[in-house]
Amino acid sequence: MDEVISYREATVEDVAVICELGQLLNAIHHADRPDIYAAETRDYLRDAPHWSGFLNNPEQVIFLAFVGVRAAGFVSAGMFSAGGPLLQPMAFARIGSVCVAQVFWGKGLGRGLIERVQGWAQERGAKDIRLSVWGFNTHARRLYEELGFETRAFEMGMRLT
Repeated sequence: MDEVISYREATVEDVAVICELGQLLNAIHHADRPDIYAAETRDYLRDAPHWSGFLNNPEQVIFLAFVGVRAAGFVSAGMFSAGGPLLQPMAFARIGSVCVAQVFWGKGLGRGLIERVQGWAQERGAKDIRLSVWGFNTHARRLYEELGFETRAFEMGMRLT
């Protein structure tokens, strides 16, 4: 790939492009779990309130990846804290979504986006980064494992009729 890859923190002016890229997330997750996830839509601005919430909260962030001038992916994350009688007190970041346009898969954009979150989280005193990934999402699971994420717990669910 000859075009330059760049990254920056998203602003409210980027909501439409984030919504448009996010349709890939809708498609991948809806294909395997239509009982939980909404389908992709031509009215991708349907998702604007969700993504805008990240951009209006100082404890949350969205980073965008660009190939040349084309928006090619994003990652969302937020800062949280854990504590209580059974847990060590700890500030941590939680990654919400990672999305890279399929045409750019395998080009290092996902890795670059995660690295942006790592730096952002460390600047805010985080000692850990966490995320959830569905078992069917083998592409994402492989990336996270390559980056050093470990399986710590299994979330289980049961459909009720």
